[in-house]
Amino acid sequence: MISIIKSKKILRRFFVGCISITFWICVWQWAYLAVGEEILVVSPLEVLNRLGVLLRHWSFWMTVILSMFRILEGFLLGIFLGTGFAILTEVSRVGSALLRPVIGIMKATPVASFIILALVWMKSSQVPVFASVLIVLPILWANVSEGIRKTDRSLLQMAEMYRFGRVGTVKKVYLPSVLPYFTAACTTGMGMAWKGGVAAEVLSSLPLSLGGEIYRSKIYLETTDLFAWTAVVILLSVLLERAMLCAVKAAGVRFGFYSGEGYDEH
Repeated sequence: MISIIKSKKILRRFFVGCISITFWICVWQWAYLAVGEEILVVSPLEVLNRLGVLLRHWSFWMTVILSMFRILEGFLLGIFLGTGFAILTEVSRVGSALLRPVIGIMKATPVASFIILALVWMKSSQVPVFASVLIVLPILWANVSEGIRKTDRSLLQMAEMYRFGRVGTVKKVYLPSVLPYFTAACTTGMGMAWKGGVAAEVLSSLPLSLGGEIYRSKIYLETTDLFAWTAVVILLSVLLERAMLCAVKAAGVRFGFYSGEGYDEH
């Protein structure tokens, strides 16, 4: 019975998604007809045809793979640093005093400013990694810190009463409490890292990169290519967010941190 209900929800969600996508494609086509200038707006069919051409070139796949590698590298480094900083700020007053101002600066400073500074400090290929780290780190820090603070005190007292020890308390109390916050941070951070990383590629005019292709399309007024590469960026962002959510959820279920229920709506 439960599986039937879940199947109906999935089908309903798929149906609604198809209607939504169809509606916005129709709006896009209407905008194309209303403007009447292909240099400003191209039709969905032209973009689809251009994507078909791009998919047949090895350079397209190299561009996608290299951009994904750079941004995922920054994303994973941001997860590691953000989680570590969150633990330090919650367990140590000294760590909190030292790290909170730095994280506050990261949150307040526009990413474009960091990217421009990074272009002076490091190689162009390292700038997307750097930008992704700066975007992901504050998100992970804020969410993981919140998860640690919101841990049920009665459960901590029970763990102390039954002498779970530090490792047992972390595994059986803190991790189940923090994991939903961590999951939300990862899915949000992935999307933000992808946008920031591509923006860094645009500003650095990096060859064999999605941002570099977008910049080149803009310079030469190749609007069809601009729309096509933008569509690739959007599609990859959605796929990576879903993949990250599934990976974190699967890990949580595998190690018994939660049952997996209640996350499907994301």
